[in-house]
Amino acid sequence: MMEDSVQSSASVELTIDVRFGDTDPYGVIYCASYFRYCHHGIEEFLKGHGLAPHQVFRNREEGFGLPIVSAACEFLKPVWYGEQMLLTVSILSMKAKAITFGFQFHRQDRSETVATGQATMVAIGSDWRARNLPERIRDALSRGQTFTVD
Repeated sequence: MMEDSVQSSASVELTIDVRFGDTDPYGVIYCASYFRYCHHGIEEFLKGHGLAPHQVFRNREEGFGLPIVSAACEFLKPVWYGEQMLLTVSILSMKAKAITFGFQFHRQDRSETVATGQATMVAIGSDWRARNLPERIRDALSRGQTFTVD
């Protein structure tokens, strides 16, 4: 059983436009919106590594999926409707059966961190039991490249 942890230096940076529908009645980003931004960041991270998200989250042909089993976010500063943020997504750890993504939200000018978070995905088989990550996914995500999505 392989339980090693692989670190990846790769990251993706995305610009997030705060839309009215992302905010609470006071115009501050609603907490659940951050999780949607994080998921979007994971999708862009996968695409940047040559992986189609719909074939990674649930792949019927290969009989596996990668559901999120844990997610957390710490909100440090309010961000308002109409502002832009920079989201950096990276892999915090990759084990035999799980990947943990890290998220850093900054003001567009990088002057301060406004939120941080992480999400862990576990590989499962069609029987819903944990299984090893497919080797092609491990290989693709281990490539250390950094890129920006506009």
